Amino acid sequence: MNFLNNLFAKTPSPPPHTGNKKTGELGEEVATNFLTARGYRILERNFRCKGGEVDIIARDPADKSLVFIEVKARRGLSYGVPQLAVTPFKQRQISKAALTWLGKNRLHDTNARFDVIAILLHTGGQHAIDHIKNAFDLAYS
Repeated sequence: MNFLNNLFAKTPSPPPHTGNKKTGELGEEVATNFLTARGYRILERNFRCKGGEVDIIARDPADKSLVFIEVKARRGLSYGVPQLAVTPFKQRQISKAALTWLGKNRLHDTNARFDVIAILLHTGGQHAIDHIKNAFDLAYS
């Protein structure tokens, strides 16, 4: 019996389970910190409209282009890598929201792109972050 007790005592416990909403919120916070550390200026977070939503809207410090950013965070790979969750349907929703935001702010002629930030969250805080620039083109059909 001692052997079994020792075996289970030494097994590391998995990270506490939190809901998808909390995982998403943490992912967006990590992404925002990642971007600001690289000189991006955050213009808006969680822009929502009838057609869709954009997680982060920012200015790229390199070329001053407008960047519409989708953040996908996961606590593990059981559902695959996070970036695969940005499906063509999701790309259309992000595109509609981006066009709405551009119209609302009268910025139709602004240089813009769509990025994805994929994050694997780890309990120790050393998250794996993949910033995919120009991840997809405007999709509105």
